[in-house]
Amino acid sequence: MKNTFSEKLNKFLLKDETFILLIMGAAAAIFAGTFMYIKFGTGAFNDVSIVAMLKEGMDGGSYSAAAGFAAGFLIARILEGPLVGILDIGGSLMTGVGIGIPALLLSMNFNLPFNNFFFALITGAIIGLLLGLIIIAIRKFVPKGVAVGGTSIMMGAGNSAGRYLGPLIIIAAAQYNVYAGLGALIGSAIFYKLEKEITGGAIIGAMILGAIFL
Repeated sequence: MKNTFSEKLNKFLLKDETFILLIMGAAAAIFAGTFMYIKFGTGAFNDVSIVAMLKEGMDGGSYSAAAGFAAGFLIARILEGPLVGILDIGGSLMTGVGIGIPALLLSMNFNLPFNNFFFALITGAIIGLLLGLIIIAIRKFVPKGVAVGGTSIMMGAGNSAGRYLGPLIIIAAAQYNVYAGLGALIGSAIFYKLEKEITGGAIIGAMILGAIFL
């Protein structure tokens, strides 16, 4: 009996090679986004506060803060991912590949990946390939049954802290524009009613009303 398309797709997606391809694509896009930010001032896939570290290096010439903070995230998430079976895209790719590695390259005056969009895509894809191979290798060599309970603390830390950002996002949106602030307030109220984290509602609400009235 022939496998259905859905079965073939599921089989393909569960392959190690597919994981590596997905990481390569994501890393290429994120690294290229950083290229866009460096060249045109917009496009970085990251939190404003973390991008500010890269901006500080671009303005002052010292990339130590961005490189140290973001590269540390990258290393931690690469070690964590194979153990828990979940790769934190924010910490590993958006922060590590998008900010940490570019900061390291710029600190060494290696500017080739940031001179051309095509080079940026290729560099990101190569970084993604290396990360994918490392993660799969760790996954293969970790003994079965190894205790990984401690990693749940790492996995939950960001989510626990993030819930307190909602009020700050509302205030920041209101300072930026009254419509964005109103949207953030409405969005957070809806999410609170739905028993969801208000941070997401504040961001979505600010984006919707901001896009309509700005």
